[in-house]
Amino acid sequence: MEMDGQSEQSPESGQQSGQGKGVMHSWLRDLVVSVVVSAFIIIFLYQPVRVEGTSMLPVLEDEDRLFINKLAYRVGEIHRGDVVVFLYPHDHDKSYIKRVIALPGDDLKIDHGAVYVNGSAVREAYVPRQFEDDRSQPEMTVPQHKYFVMGDHRSVSYDSRDFGPVERELIYGKAAFVYWPMDQAGVVR
Repeated sequence: MEMDGQSEQSPESGQQSGQGKGVMHSWLRDLVVSVVVSAFIIIFLYQPVRVEGTSMLPVLEDEDRLFINKLAYRVGEIHRGDVVVFLYPHDHDKSYIKRVIALPGDDLKIDHGAVYVNGSAVREAYVPRQFEDDRSQPEMTVPQHKYFVMGDHRSVSYDSRDFGPVERELIYGKAAFVYWPMDQAGVVR
């Protein structure tokens, strides 16, 4: 057999080359699909966020990482007690996370820290005694398309008592699930 510098490929090596390209193509396709699905989830369904500050103690701590459900309020209603994420009314580059205390049309009064909605005292098991404060809020009716929000750590929270009720269109997500730190992972209530 003469050799002239050219190599002959066996049929098996051509198959291996084709298989390598097929594996690479399959891997690339899976990566593209994963990126598209992840982008869809982040843009339309869930978004990871980081808590900054202590106004939602003990439910959420400073530096907690959680997912917010961005679809919840596109298809459903906001309820009293929901923990929501919204654009700060005076600077839309900042987001806040607080609990909804009163809905549009509700009569609200805060008397030395005790919250009354529509004439009834609100039971707030999520506010530990050491986080209560004695601030008062004159009686008001929450305007249409607005929500009165407060932090669970009342004595340090900057909330609707300071900046007023939040417009519905500024609320863009519901706190869903803490994923970090792992020892505090779970559904946000």
